[in-house]
Amino acid sequence: MKPLHEEYQAHGGTIIKPYYWLSFSLDCTNCPYHIRTGEEARVSYTEFHQIFGFPHGPVYPQPKHLIFYELKNSSGNLVQKGHATNCTGSPTHPESMLFEIHGYLDSVISSNSSIKHIILYSNHTPCNEANDRCISKMYHFLMLYPNLTLSVYFSQFYHIGNEFPAAPWNREALRSLASLWPQVTLSPISGGIWHSLLNNFVNGISGSAIFQPILTGRAMADRYNAYEINCITGVKPYFMDIIPHESEGHNVKFQETLQNSSFNNVFQRTSAQQSPILIPDLKIPVIFVLVPYRDLPPMHVSENPHKPRNVVRHLNMTQASFYKANELSKLPMARPVEMEEMTECSASSEEADENKDEKK
Repeated sequence: MKPLHEEYQAHGGTIIKPYYWLSFSLDCTNCPYHIRTGEEARVSYTEFHQIFGFPHGPVYPQPKHLIFYELKNSSGNLVQKGHATNCTGSPTHPESMLFEIHGYLDSVISSNSSIKHIILYSNHTPCNEANDRCISKMYHFLMLYPNLTLSVYFSQFYHIGNEFPAAPWNREALRSLASLWPQVTLSPISGGIWHSLLNNFVNGISGSAIFQPILTGRAMADRYNAYEINCITGVKPYFMDIIPHESEGHNVKFQETLQNSSFNNVFQRTSAQQSPILIPDLKIPVIFVLVPYRDLPPMHVSENPHKPRNVVRHLNMTQASFYKANELSKLPMARPVEMEEMTECSASSEEADENKDEKK
């Protein structure tokens, strides 16, 4: 079958028409070249700031979709990097373009068997809405290449709130994708990953400028994203950047703000008395250390609390250094998984058991 894409050599890499029938369009500024590889994949800092919400925090509304990607071999060495953008004329999401059967990634991986890892850094979580079916395409792609692993990092959620009609489908699709763990991991972009993106995908950023501070608003959003993806999928993020204890002197005000913010309320609901709410200062820089993310509270994700559910637990997660941002994508091909089936009992059943005990 004829490939769907067309690829052209450019100065710093290649530019790709994801569909050969695309042409220049007044309705889409990126058409027809929605995929760019190598140094052609770099964007301006202004564009990165506006789309990903770094370093201040999420930007709403956000009509643009931008995905940076890396293809790596089994040793973790980079084979190719690139980016994909959505088409506002079609409209088509970048995940749909990348994971289309007979599309660009299909062609690249078919011709290069050394590629074992795909890493996506997206400003949105993938969706499964009717026009794109992004997650369905990703799922089928991974079934076609069972020896590949996929890591998805995101800066904000796409259409998962109850105000969106497609939200139930998107949440269910995220659960289905996460069920492929350890082949698939879903995690928020945080801490050192931001610095890695600045270094590898943003123009004009080098040296000490790569390690610019992450402000409170961004850090709070990243922590909330970790909580929310756990609630939706039942699987904790592979890792998350948190504030080290030894940095208390630099982060006292941030910790006070975070503990009293709306983002942190989902973690702490046991206190009988609420502390005075502090207004977050979004300009406070935050110091992070990269550690496996383990401190999320246990959550029951199933919409039907009486339905048995599988719980996937991450075991023996290794420590990672904050400064080794490029090591974030080197995931093992497989890790041990403990599967448990849990059936939650209703409150009425528990009361009946207690009454029987009292009669005895």
